[in-house]
Amino acid sequence: MERISDISLFLRVVDLGSISAAARSENLSLAVASKRIQRLEESLRARLLNRTTRRLYPTPEGELLASQGRPLIEALNALGECLHTSRSEVTGTIRVTMSASFGRLYISPLLAEFQSLHPDVNFVAHLSDEVVDLVKGGYDLAIRIGNLKDSSLVARRIAPNRRVLVASPSYLARRGVPQHPADLATHDGLLMTDADGKRDIWKLITAEQGIFRVKINSKIESNFGELLRDAAVYGRGISLQSVWHVADDLNAGRLQVILPDYPVQESFIHAVTPTRLMQTPRIKAFIDFLQQKFAEPAPWERQSG
Repeated sequence: MERISDISLFLRVVDLGSISAAARSENLSLAVASKRIQRLEESLRARLLNRTTRRLYPTPEGELLASQGRPLIEALNALGECLHTSRSEVTGTIRVTMSASFGRLYISPLLAEFQSLHPDVNFVAHLSDEVVDLVKGGYDLAIRIGNLKDSSLVARRIAPNRRVLVASPSYLARRGVPQHPADLATHDGLLMTDADGKRDIWKLITAEQGIFRVKINSKIESNFGELLRDAAVYGRGISLQSVWHVADDLNAGRLQVILPDYPVQESFIHAVTPTRLMQTPRIKAFIDFLQQKFAEPAPWERQSG
């Protein structure tokens, strides 16, 4: 058991980038954590970490231990939880991270309902439009919207994420209504930005050309979808939005869909968990619950008609 505990500590060191940070996360002194890492290296007869004055990083042997050992540690931890509870008992804390806007609009109202079904479940909810590292952040679950980049994670689809181009009636009256995707090049775009830069290439599906790519001129850029939605309502340009985000505006006439015959490539909303061989009952129950609540047609699709 000492070796298993030491490997778990080593994984925290790799995730957090220092022994001191890992020690704090495990409520250990730096001296104790350092001795345990040294003990692990001695027992495996391999140097696992390279240390410099500025950074700490795994050796090739350390990288191998991290990649091969993590799923085993996670499975063992999950098994331990399952042994302390029956397979039908849903209890414990769910640490979940999600998009700020989607979480506030659609996940937040469901937490109390889930807790009424499972009173022994607690939530720690993190809302942010930044994609956080599940392992480093210590999260059990993420609600992710759009394409998934990290193939090491386990994803379950919980809802479609239909996206549309929208603009206000005042903007369209002033600038005209685009009739073909090519027309978008002459319009003002409201563009999302992320770690990869601004998303200024929009991809629409046409009957004659398949996927049509058009570069959009930027009027306003932001990493926060709420700001872009507001800008569209205020008539500042055309925005590419998820239907769940603008359903109220479409229903009230503050925004209208443009180029409906040229749909945007489809996307989905997933519940994402770290790689593991076994999933705790509370996580499985919560994902099942979300899939039931967001079964097609999703609430925002019914709302937007």
